[in-house]
Amino acid sequence: MTRFWSRSLTVQFVALMLLALAVSQGVGLVVAGLERSALLQNQIKSEFISRAASVAQLLDTTPPGARSDILRASGANYSRFWVTPGAPPAVGDWRRDAFGQLTQPLPSLASLGSPEKFAGAKPDAALVAAATAPTKDDWSELSANAWPLDRPAKFVHLDDAFGMGLAVRLNDGSWLNTVFAKPAAIALWNRASLVTLALTALLLTAIAAFITRGITKPMRRMAEAAESVGRGEAATLPETGPDDIRQTAVAFNQMQARLGRFVDDRTRMLAAIGHDLRTPITSLRLRAEFVADDETREKMLGTIDELRSMTEAGLAFAREEAASEDVRAVDVSALVESLCDDLAELGQDVAFAEGATVRLRCRPDALRRAVRNLVENAVRYGAQARVRVVETPASVDIVVEDDGPGVPTDAMEQVFAPFHRLETSRSRETGGIGLGLSIARTIARRHGGDVSLENLPKGLRATISLPRPRAVEATARAGRVFPGLPRQKPAPSAS
Repeated sequence: MTRFWSRSLTVQFVALMLLALAVSQGVGLVVAGLERSALLQNQIKSEFISRAASVAQLLDTTPPGARSDILRASGANYSRFWVTPGAPPAVGDWRRDAFGQLTQPLPSLASLGSPEKFAGAKPDAALVAAATAPTKDDWSELSANAWPLDRPAKFVHLDDAFGMGLAVRLNDGSWLNTVFAKPAAIALWNRASLVTLALTALLLTAIAAFITRGITKPMRRMAEAAESVGRGEAATLPETGPDDIRQTAVAFNQMQARLGRFVDDRTRMLAAIGHDLRTPITSLRLRAEFVADDETREKMLGTIDELRSMTEAGLAFAREEAASEDVRAVDVSALVESLCDDLAELGQDVAFAEGATVRLRCRPDALRRAVRNLVENAVRYGAQARVRVVETPASVDIVVEDDGPGVPTDAMEQVFAPFHRLETSRSRETGGIGLGLSIARTIARRHGGDVSLENLPKGLRATISLPRPRAVEATARAGRVFPGLPRQKPAPSAS
């Protein structure tokens, strides 16, 4: 799950949207619950005060003998009424009396007028919890706006929710007492809110998926185009969509064009230098032929020949850089095997280990030249070459091993520099100018890969690693670089 989270922008975006929805809904429900509780508390208080005032007026206009029936009939499941001869005591003592009243059963309508007959159940203990919970409040007088009668009334909150008590003096000097106790059970969640939340979550998920698709699709195109450019293929992004995406595509296409011009300019300059050096080198050779001293003449001719070889190698390197070979899907195993067979027919000790068919989009001639350079180096300095093609989930590796002296660890990167040679093991007499590994690495990097060296217990292992493109094989057979990108255009040939 962690891996899927880190790899999918859609999952992250949807999860964050749902988290934001859950937090906002939770906060909204809490705020709505608090507002609803306050509103309900005010309504209950107003009704409680109004009913107490009505009962007080009724008792004042009723003969004393009927008071008990009125008090029993006025009681409800959450409230009780009773009369005391004097003013209410302290809140603590009054609460105990209120608890006793709440535990009395309610009379049925048929039993009114018959105090000895009662029906109905006692109120649940949860209903009297508000009247029995400790409180720090004390009696307070209701304001004229809240109390409708012309006589003062004492009021007390028994808890922070729906527990309250009231006492008011009657005309005959006695006091009417009333208590109300109801548990504060306000349901924040119900079926309607759950259905609304589920529908909102589905809608947000769809919107988030649509938005992230619009963001990630251009990003995937750019990643595929960058991978294509890294392999030397042309991949122009469509300059469409919103301004931000369109400007990014324009900048990418301009960057690709500038890089192409930069490389072409350097390649043409190298080719021009190598071409222009041919004439003075030929002139120097002609003049060296007329030197009278034989030893001096041979040294001069040897130096000129070496200079000519280096110039030709430089021209070959420049031609490789300016090559405009098309990219196509080939069987890498068959390509490398045919090269090994050709070298073996020429008398070189080359062995190829057969493996599974591995298809890859590449420049076949350039890749063949890179592998040939490595195999010839292995035969020249290691007596024999063992070649195989290894397929991994991320790349296709062409491995060449020999039994030679290897390469010093501190010179592993230096040997890839143009014209660099290891004098201790690869002198001029053994052949080579020092461009074989440079050309091989250049070709591999134009395919988006690289060439690496590794010393064995006996010999050297050279590996050309070519990355696998993420495009499907059907797209390659259709002749397109990647989905959504135009067909590849061959680069202009260099003169």
